[in-house]
Amino acid sequence: MVLETTRDTTRKVDGNWWRGAVIYQIYPRSFQDTTGDGLGDIKGITQRLPHVASLGVDAIWLSPFFTSPMADMGYDVSDYCNVDPMFGTLADFDEMMTEAHRLGLKVIIDQVISHTSDRHPWFIESRSSRTNPKADWYVWADPKPDGTAPTNWLSIFGGPGWEWDGVRKQYYMHNFLISQPDLNFHNPDVQDAMLDTVRFWLDRGVDGFRLDTVNYYFHDKQLRSNPPMVYDTDGAGMETDTNPYSMQNHLYDKTQPENIGFLKRLRALLDSYDNRASVGEVGDGPRSLNTLALYTTGDDKLHMCYTFDLLGPAFSAAYIRKVMQTVLDTVVNGWVCWAFSNHDVVRHVTRFTEDPSEQDRVAKLSATLISVLRGSICLYQGEELGLSEAELTYEDLRDPYGIRFWPAFKGRDGCRTPMVWEAGETHAGFSEGAKTWLPIPADHASRSVDAQEAMPDSVLQHYRETFAFRKNHHALIDGDMTFIETNQDLLAFVREKGGEKLLFVFNLTREPQNFVLPKRMGDVMPVDLPGFVSKLEAGAVKLDALDVFCARV
Repeated sequence: MVLETTRDTTRKVDGNWWRGAVIYQIYPRSFQDTTGDGLGDIKGITQRLPHVASLGVDAIWLSPFFTSPMADMGYDVSDYCNVDPMFGTLADFDEMMTEAHRLGLKVIIDQVISHTSDRHPWFIESRSSRTNPKADWYVWADPKPDGTAPTNWLSIFGGPGWEWDGVRKQYYMHNFLISQPDLNFHNPDVQDAMLDTVRFWLDRGVDGFRLDTVNYYFHDKQLRSNPPMVYDTDGAGMETDTNPYSMQNHLYDKTQPENIGFLKRLRALLDSYDNRASVGEVGDGPRSLNTLALYTTGDDKLHMCYTFDLLGPAFSAAYIRKVMQTVLDTVVNGWVCWAFSNHDVVRHVTRFTEDPSEQDRVAKLSATLISVLRGSICLYQGEELGLSEAELTYEDLRDPYGIRFWPAFKGRDGCRTPMVWEAGETHAGFSEGAKTWLPIPADHASRSVDAQEAMPDSVLQHYRETFAFRKNHHALIDGDMTFIETNQDLLAFVREKGGEKLLFVFNLTREPQNFVLPKRMGDVMPVDLPGFVSKLEAGAVKLDALDVFCARV
């Protein structure tokens, strides 16, 4: 029996640093407040970067901090080349980036370029007339003869995807809020302007971009209506009976073939700088994994993408194998980035268990699982503490999506509550102000960073040890992955690179399980993963409930 916990935090720095990287997502308004206004800021991020570095991650991803009216918490941008005053200044950003690089962390920033705020100067000019220089920068269309919208397209945030504008006497398209008009990427000038905003941050030294809604850039030029959706899925994506958006087959309002050409232009720009990377968010329903493959296969589009396939309620061996095998079969030489939690979904500890007594076990097992899958990793702030979804009242909500669909859907604020640093401090160390922008649950405060630092078996320590284990095994960074046939309750696969082969068997059920090693596998040497003991008796793997076995093959 071998216990491998030796830490090797070195990493080859080259153009492929992103392949197999662990990326820590920071939601700026909820990370650390240094001004006492109850909102996080960039100086707060700088202050807390040593914690992030201590996890052994490779990069940080900052959710939007650009100038914005904040109708959608910064995903409605009114100036792509500046910092909103609520977060600080460009000088603060430069200082933060310098500190991140000193600590060995790459810096990835959000680029929300499918749409802008309706207060962006571009849109203000575009809506002023049908003849101004930016008249065609957004998606404008005449009404049908009866005055209704040009198509049946819907907004993800509820209602039609079109809004009437009395100045132009036309409808404009919006996939999200009415105050988030969609840009017209069929116009080359729009593409050029967007690439200029990317170049602005590249010149400042950022290492990469997370591309919000990357398959939403283009719409169907013929303005054809979407047909109804016929679902055949087992748990991923939105609940179809909550949001009618999911009742359409979105053939024409997103994921258009012209998107490939723009992604190639974007990749060419990134490749003109050293060691830059891109990760795209693909939301395409049942087609998401195929779209991911299309956008990442080859060396001329995105470096990697993630989908919502592991961001839903399904946490079974059969489902995870189905998702992973689809990627292995369809992504020829592209790359995928996996996440169990982010700022848009219920925290995975809550999704994967209803039993509070299982919270730590589920947190540790899911950390181990995502660390040994083939792909890169996005880790959402607070995930390393095993935080659950916060229960908020309607009066607490700030998320327009949650407010729109309450009470059937409680929105995204429950995963966006402030980070907890010191259990005994005001607002758990997040802010010294009178009130925070979202309340901090008491059970979150008890799981603060300082409380878990003092516990050798805490979820926090587990993440550190697990990421160290991952870095010590190159097969886990970018090695091959081959599944082994099991019953539907177990997930078994081999990760391999060079002369290293590692076997993993996961029991995601609440019952003990046995796994008989295939005879062709020969001798194996059990390896104790951080937090788990690998048990092998007479050629059979013994797994407790919510357990994992590892061995050298």
